Amino acid sequence: MTPRAQRWLQGTVLALVGAAAVVAAVAWFLHTHERVEEQEPEPASGEVLWNPLYALRQSLVADGQRAVSRQRLQPELFAGAPGDTVLLDIDPARMRGDEVDALLDWVDRGGHLLVRTPPPGPVDGDEDDAAAASAVPPLLHRLGVEALAAPQCVHLQVEAGDPHVELCEGRRLRLGDVRPRLAWGDAEAGHAFVRIDHGRGTVDLLADFDFLQNPQLDEATHQALARQLLAPNYGRGTVHLVHATYLPSLWWRLARHGWPLWLPLALLLAGALWRRAQRFGPWLPSPAGARRSLREHVRASGALLHRLGQAPLLYEAVREAFLARLRRRDPATAALAGEARVQALAERMQLPHYLVRDALSRNGVQDRQTYLARVRTLIQMRNRL
Repeated sequence: MTPRAQRWLQGTVLALVGAAAVVAAVAWFLHTHERVEEQEPEPASGEVLWNPLYALRQSLVADGQRAVSRQRLQPELFAGAPGDTVLLDIDPARMRGDEVDALLDWVDRGGHLLVRTPPPGPVDGDEDDAAAASAVPPLLHRLGVEALAAPQCVHLQVEAGDPHVELCEGRRLRLGDVRPRLAWGDAEAGHAFVRIDHGRGTVDLLADFDFLQNPQLDEATHQALARQLLAPNYGRGTVHLVHATYLPSLWWRLARHGWPLWLPLALLLAGALWRRAQRFGPWLPSPAGARRSLREHVRASGALLHRLGQAPLLYEAVREAFLARLRRRDPATAALAGEARVQALAERMQLPHYLVRDALSRNGVQDRQTYLARVRTLIQMRNRL
């Protein structure tokens, strides 16, 4: 068998072995893996981004209960409906006096009001009584709240459910002479929830409404607690969900959802900085190695002679190089002298006579411009031979 046939046979065997290995790997993968479909939830968009009570409203509507949500109280929308329910997920300290009056008059006629305490601030239950009382908003003060206390979690256990702790972020409340119908929490440390009667209506005071917001309402425990809170007027009228606008910052949204864009850009920037950055090593650069380029040595020698005022010497070298090539290429013209040689060179090089005459003259080469012009002409004439 010839060497060429042996190489072809070896290549064929290797190709067959490689193909068999690929087929075996594919067969093993298909045998040990199973194709399954998974559903990934899409990022939230639309109203759910800025309405924290969107899920609660949709759940109420799905249960046959009329529910609306808005960002302002607007008492005129429910003033004539004492069977409605109003849930205020806003800071009650920001309510105007006329809004407080209209809201309490509506509760007197049979409305159901749910309101939270102000978010934690510089004043809490550890301060003196006068400071704590001054921190109570007018709405809560008229409902009998005497002071606000520091946040503290309360335990919640629903049958067949996991243990929970709730209302950890909101400030607790202490009542004055009001006797609540229902209460949740410690009277000394402050209640996390109280239900009181106000005229023919009902008022629920809570430390916070965080368990009613969109991410938390998926849990059955929070759904059961929400249903109990809305029980007094449930099914009788409309539930008005008044909330503050919640919209995550642009930077948070870019960090969470914009990584397919900023991560490749960050990698490109890091690569560009790494490419242009100084490498690790000694502070001083390595000394230049010895070089043997003849052209560099000749150029450096010429630059040195020119700086030292030796232009006539450089001109003479260029002139002799031209004349040496002229004697080799055209001995007849080289044998001429004076104007006869200038005339012959001008006709052969197709240059003006004065340029050829000046190029062959040694006088005046100390001037820089004259030296450069004559050397340029001699090099041009030498290249045309």
